[in-house]
Amino acid sequence: MFQTLCDKIDNSRQKVINIQKILVSVPGLAPENAGDGEMKKAEALMAYLAGEGFPRPELYNAPDKRVSAGQRPNLLYRFNGRDSSRTIWIMSHLDVVPAGERSLWNSEPFELKVDGDKLIGRGVEDNHQGLVASYIAAKALIDTGTTPRYNVAILFVADEEVGSAYGIQFLLDNHKLFMKNDLIIVPDSGESDGAVIEVAEKSIVWLKVETRGKQCHASRPDQGKNAFKAAANLAVKIEELYTDFAARNELFNPPISTFEPTKKEANVPNINTIPGDDVFYIDCRVLPNYKLSDVEAKIREWADEIEKKFGVRIELSPQQRGEAAPPTSTESDVVKALAAGIKKVYRVEPRPIGIGGGTVAALFRRAGFPAAVWAKIDEVAHQPNEYAYISNILGDAKVFAHVFVGE
Repeated sequence: MFQTLCDKIDNSRQKVINIQKILVSVPGLAPENAGDGEMKKAEALMAYLAGEGFPRPELYNAPDKRVSAGQRPNLLYRFNGRDSSRTIWIMSHLDVVPAGERSLWNSEPFELKVDGDKLIGRGVEDNHQGLVASYIAAKALIDTGTTPRYNVAILFVADEEVGSAYGIQFLLDNHKLFMKNDLIIVPDSGESDGAVIEVAEKSIVWLKVETRGKQCHASRPDQGKNAFKAAANLAVKIEELYTDFAARNELFNPPISTFEPTKKEANVPNINTIPGDDVFYIDCRVLPNYKLSDVEAKIREWADEIEKKFGVRIELSPQQRGEAAPPTSTESDVVKALAAGIKKVYRVEPRPIGIGGGTVAALFRRAGFPAAVWAKIDEVAHQPNEYAYISNILGDAKVFAHVFVGE
């Protein structure tokens, strides 16, 4: 059965291009990213899959008044297996991030560019590669009349890029879809050799730092309180967290906790004004060795000191926060099934790792469902000229097919 599926997958190059063209052209941006959600993208995808012989999807839409559709789409396609006591899930996400600085792109971000084996466009890797690979593997089941060993569920969710409240978290909170013995695969992270299986994630907290001082003319700093200067002192202080929380864990890549000032909002529009308000953000990815509250307490301690020194007020507010979930056992069925497929298709020795990036696998793990994250990708998510290889998409589809049917 597996070889029959592989033969069908090998002839699916044009299908990969066809569906990627649709997905890239309908961005699916969250309201937080100045978008209107994923509904138009979901509708285009459903229409395409209907033409490919897919069954009618189950729809689990999350209400969201911020978007014109009034809801965020979550699509589920089911395929019955020989044994219905468990389900193999492949969960990818519909939303993407904005293109970013257009001048850094060599082609239009939301028009698919095909360059030999390479596909270029926003979202082609994150997370279209996983979405398309799961479609190609399921399409092979349909076209060959193959019944998988267990039930198969292909799940496309909303809202992964900004927190998952309207995506997988909504499903976990409101619908009993998953069972403890299910095999849950999230194709949303990996490395270029296809060997790594992500089984653990760091804790994460994104902090918004709002500094309030007093605006004044730049020639009379004595009449104001420079919010930018105070905030800059705190931003520099953040580097000391690397020393204060210096543990290493070689399961993770990188094997340390990371603490980085990132986004900076504009303050005053002109050079000769001292800003009275300043906003920047800190991205912390923390090994499970530490509690997020300890990291936050240290930043608060420094903020208090800087408040006194500069006569400002500093407010810290988490924009995203999650303690590290229990890791998925390297002996779990989902890791073993993935490892067998990876060995068969890519002929490399799989190895489990932990990552600093956040995926929805953490939400599954916190809910008590073992999940594994895997794909053969170069990790160019969110970069200009984001790309994915057709050969990797087809190879990943073969790995999924192997999980579906075994040898």
